[in-house]
Amino acid sequence: MKHIVVVGAGLIGARHAQSVQNHPQCHLVGVVDPNRDLHLDPKMTYYTDMKVITDHVDGVIIASPTHLHADHGQFAAKNGWDILIEKPVTETLEQAEALNEVIAQTGVASLVGHHRRYHKSLQHLKHLIEHGEIGDPVTATVIWAMRKPDAYFERNWRSTGGSPVMINLVHDIDVLRFIFGDICNVRALGSAHIRNADRVESGAALLAFDSGLTAAISFADTASSPWGFEAGTGENPNIATTDQDMMWITGTKGGISFPSMTKWGGATDWSKAPIPQALPCQITAPLNEQLIHFVDVMERKANPLISVFDATKTLDITLQIEALIAQEQKENRIVKGG
Repeated sequence: MKHIVVVGAGLIGARHAQSVQNHPQCHLVGVVDPNRDLHLDPKMTYYTDMKVITDHVDGVIIASPTHLHADHGQFAAKNGWDILIEKPVTETLEQAEALNEVIAQTGVASLVGHHRRYHKSLQHLKHLIEHGEIGDPVTATVIWAMRKPDAYFERNWRSTGGSPVMINLVHDIDVLRFIFGDICNVRALGSAHIRNADRVESGAALLAFDSGLTAAISFADTASSPWGFEAGTGENPNIATTDQDMMWITGTKGGISFPSMTKWGGATDWSKAPIPQALPCQITAPLNEQLIHFVDVMERKANPLISVFDATKTLDITLQIEALIAQEQKENRIVKGG
């Protein structure tokens, strides 16, 4: 039985706590959050700080705001607690490198919560791409667009730090890295013209991969649409399910749309229409699959599907996109001001 603490009682923390409670090999020690207004479940044990926990702890799931990840991760590691830390792994590359160093020094097991990697359908997609089912991959196109409720940003850290790049796009970047490998070049544009907030709200990113593949991502947290990973897969109970595709991959011998796992093939040139084929795929709850894997990692039965080191590469690309958008917006303000 693994005794686990969840740090953070927000939307994702609550889901992690429920997942731990439902796992037959896990015992939820409690949930840590300094905001007592989030201590909502009378049957749950709550703490305001990790430092006050005296019960035995084997591992911790860190689902606190991103700027706290590094401190919480280092505290856990120095106490000998194995770590599952939510994405983005930390707020800065320097924090990620410091955390990775502490993890190496203490020898604790660690895993980063890019949970989409645990979708069986995504793992199957990766397998198909790697085995040449659509020939050599050429392009990937991703859309993530939904209208977040205004309450999502009210009286919390998201009011200024709630960029969809760091909160949402980081997932799509990691999905593309998981399937296609390392990214070698980045371009990006952004806008904040709907809510006029002090953060990017929408935009587009272009990514070039070492393999030669290029990918385009369109994103917005101000646009109502059926296209997005959560909406398409139904993975998040807080987001309505649409069952619509949100990623389209082309190759020299065909293409695949996801998450429907529709393969298009049979056309040797543009004079022939590609033929659609629905590929079988298994539906799983990714947070539950991630927790099962975390237990295996804690028991040293498996290597982490995504380590702090690997997740730092995803963070690096995400921060590059943020920086490019910030620079572009700054230049636009200078031009308009002039």
